[in-house]
Amino acid sequence: MPGSAAQTIARPEPATHRLTVLIALGDAARAEQLADTLAASDDLLPALAGSGMGQTADVALVDEAALESRAVSPATPCVLLSRRADHERPAGNVLAMLPASADGLLIAAALRLAAFGYRVSRAGQSEAHGDFHGEPSEDETPDDNQPRAALSPREAEVLALLAEGAPNKVIARRLNISVHTAKFHVAAILIKLGAANRTDAIAIAMRQGLVLV
Repeated sequence: MPGSAAQTIARPEPATHRLTVLIALGDAARAEQLADTLAASDDLLPALAGSGMGQTADVALVDEAALESRAVSPATPCVLLSRRADHERPAGNVLAMLPASADGLLIAAALRLAAFGYRVSRAGQSEAHGDFHGEPSEDETPDDNQPRAALSPREAEVLALLAEGAPNKVIARRLNISVHTAKFHVAAILIKLGAANRTDAIAIAMRQGLVLV
């Protein structure tokens, strides 16, 4: 029996909830390629349409055909890949519209935001920034003349750390937030800047004068 020394009991790390992503695309090869890309993330669990996950998915990635065929429950938030993404605003359970050729990392960012109820809108060309809103307004219209992305103070802090090359764990530690929250802010920044990845986000931010590196 040990003396007065206190015993340290190792506790397992709390399990991270992975968002189930239903992928319903007419292009089977594209669907499988995106499933592989999303599966590489530690917080996304992709499932192809027809796998029986349709009713339990947290968010869905769809195209126009899947949307029209009602392959996804109306209660499931969706990210729509569309050739008309630059000209239309998301509506109904479609919380985000992205170009059909969107990068996997950008799609992953939009899926995370949509899963948590944020409506993502992108206006103008592919490099123009978008915006997202916790309480979307049907009357709101994008401001194409706005030269800079409207980042929150916390997002500005996260962006500054991204510019330093900080990974999510370092961002979380420096800002005293959870890694999950850090990922959420990074996803929001990618969407707002219209960036394909972190490096692209930093480049865009530098052009807009949002960071000095």
